[in-house]
Amino acid sequence: MTTRVLKGWALGLALLPGMALGQTMLSQDPGLGAGSLGGPSTFRWTDEAALAPTADPLGNSILGDRTPDATPLRAAAPDTNVTLPARPLDGPRDDAATVLADSMVLQGDQTLIAAGGVVVWYQGARLVASRIVVDGPSGDLTIEGPIHLSRPGAVDPDAEAILIADSGQLDRELQDGIIRGARLVLARELQLAATELTRTGNGRTTTLRQVVASSCQICASDPTPLWEIRARSITHDAETRLLTFDHPQFRAWGIPLAAAPFTVTAPDPTVERRTGFLRPEFRTTSGLGFGIKLPYFVTLGDHADVTVTPYVSASRTRTLELRYRQAWSNGVTEWNGAVSRDDIEAGETRGYVFGNALVDLPRGYRLGVQVQAASDRGYLLDYDITEADRLWSGFTVERVTRDKLFFGRVGNYHSLRDDEDNSTSPAQVADVIWQRSFSPRYIGGQAALEWSVHAHRRPSDQDQVGRDMARASVGLDWRRSEILAGGVVGAALAGIDADIYRIAQDSRFDDLVARADPMVGVELRWPLIGGRDGATHLVEPVAQILYSPSGNDDDIPNEDSRLVEFDEGNLFSDNRFPGWDAREGGLRANLGVTWTRMDPTGWSLALTGGRVLRADPEPAFPEGSALSGTRSDWLVAAQYDSGTGLAIANRALFDDGLDMSRNELRLGWLRNDLQLSAGHLWLDGDDGNPERPTISELAANVGWQIRDGWWGSAETRYDFVADRAQRASLDLTYRNECLTVDMGVSRRFTSSDSVRAETSLGLSVRLGGFGTQEDLPGTVARRSCIR
Repeated sequence: MTTRVLKGWALGLALLPGMALGQTMLSQDPGLGAGSLGGPSTFRWTDEAALAPTADPLGNSILGDRTPDATPLRAAAPDTNVTLPARPLDGPRDDAATVLADSMVLQGDQTLIAAGGVVVWYQGARLVASRIVVDGPSGDLTIEGPIHLSRPGAVDPDAEAILIADSGQLDRELQDGIIRGARLVLARELQLAATELTRTGNGRTTTLRQVVASSCQICASDPTPLWEIRARSITHDAETRLLTFDHPQFRAWGIPLAAAPFTVTAPDPTVERRTGFLRPEFRTTSGLGFGIKLPYFVTLGDHADVTVTPYVSASRTRTLELRYRQAWSNGVTEWNGAVSRDDIEAGETRGYVFGNALVDLPRGYRLGVQVQAASDRGYLLDYDITEADRLWSGFTVERVTRDKLFFGRVGNYHSLRDDEDNSTSPAQVADVIWQRSFSPRYIGGQAALEWSVHAHRRPSDQDQVGRDMARASVGLDWRRSEILAGGVVGAALAGIDADIYRIAQDSRFDDLVARADPMVGVELRWPLIGGRDGATHLVEPVAQILYSPSGNDDDIPNEDSRLVEFDEGNLFSDNRFPGWDAREGGLRANLGVTWTRMDPTGWSLALTGGRVLRADPEPAFPEGSALSGTRSDWLVAAQYDSGTGLAIANRALFDDGLDMSRNELRLGWLRNDLQLSAGHLWLDGDDGNPERPTISELAANVGWQIRDGWWGSAETRYDFVADRAQRASLDLTYRNECLTVDMGVSRRFTSSDSVRAETSLGLSVRLGGFGTQEDLPGTVARRSCIR
């Protein structure tokens, strides 16, 4: 149910799958809104080494309840309306332009002729030409090319609109006029070539006639682009950043494939959010057949949007997906849902709704709201929504400061597993946790005080299986360290935990149970540091002796501490049970040593070893587990970091006879052309205990540069005990300067009464030059022009 919080741990709450608010036309989501909430939207590889997780992460919630948790919602700065600066109407008529040329001749005190490498700067515009003729009375320019003209007022002319032409006539402000043999380049991506170009509206509107548009590189030896759009005319509005195509025709390799007898609008490459259709997605699954998704995105101002996605497959499903997002100055929300009629559950209406919101409250508090509901687990898997099998809906309130933490939540759990009965599982759950760290005035050191309240209810009214519980707890921990003779660091430890339980609908336990568990201990550390051949060595032996009365918790049902881990993270812990219902007691010694080598070339190696010794066995640990008996298994862990992207970690548990009970290997390797993350976990189980099965499982994902422009990624999860894969996928992405093609195949092998094994194929195509581009791993293939 719950996992015990570490003292003083700063809370980061994540609620539901959230993405950055805002939408790019025909591209990935960017940001929107002026919210104050922040957070990463997606995981991105970095140059730092990373290790593969051994299991799906439980999120950043203070209580690890194994319900779906994902990227926090975030809000970003709103889009800014851009208005092109024009020449001030009330400005002086004699404001000067700067002209640089090889030669300049003034004829009749009226006509200026500049020739040879002419460059003109005026009101933010830059004109490069071979020859210009300036008419004195009107100020109009006759220009001979090649012409290179940047958009007036552009902050970065190379990243915005650039006009290239053979010849033309412009007004004195270098904005309006007629240009022949023109080519307009937008954001160095989309090229528009026309026989004639007209600029009007003080440089705002550019109209090209008999035009061809493409973002593909064009070679003189092979002028046919990979794809192109031909139109009678294309109009570019520099303020709204929209392209309007009149009677467009789409061609691939010079072959006409589609045409529209009307006008079509699309965003230019600088647009991040715009109402319109997003790129379609083609999907084929063994359960739903071939289908197509065609999302339509609607902006509702700078701070909200909605996406409507019809999904139709061949005689199998009719689905409508909806997504609504909004950001405020102090909050953000996102709601996703869908409703379907398909042949999988004939005659049934299926669907789901996931919604969440985060709101900043006064005095640093944050309110979270989450809603999760689905008709069945198979729906979430059939439609590739999530693999979650437990859902949670409710409210959370949190506040984290330098020395205090407050967290509260109340909600309802709903299990989608076939082997779990929602009437006999804890459904309604409430938690409140308050923590404070401080330094005691008279005895010094550091102390942490915690108050917590927990309650859960099972819907069933039957005895035992319908057990309801409530608990109130208080805990106080204290630690003071001093440096002793010889550099030894000594510490005194003390603490006390007290609980009172209210147990209902279970005749095996008393209705009211109270307990108190004090703890005292000492710790000695001896950090030693040295060096040889430029390398630094750090050795630190640690001995920790703890005592707390051996209690008998048989009068309290263990609901939250059934899964106990033993690793280097809790080797020196006073209590290894993750929750509140069970506590470690007795006289015990935690012993260990750590050795670290840091090489001047950048690589490092760390080794940790240790075990736990007890005066008497702890009955709460399962028989045969790593922590049972008077002597625990040996813990040995090693970590290697190359400093260049390769990292390896291994953790093993074995007894005095070197019989291994657990081994965990993780590997991460990050390079520009390779991204590898893999982990293998082996647990020696107990055939007579179904709660301790033997586990041997591999989880791996890899991305690699196949060749220039081709990026492949694969993922698998393989169960060696069952001798079958749980899931596997392979994705390929081809990307060049004007086209991105994503294709993939995945297979889910697991099946149950409500879930079937399924194979899925996907395909999506994106044309470059419309909307901002998505940042993807790997290289971009470029066409090679041979002269």
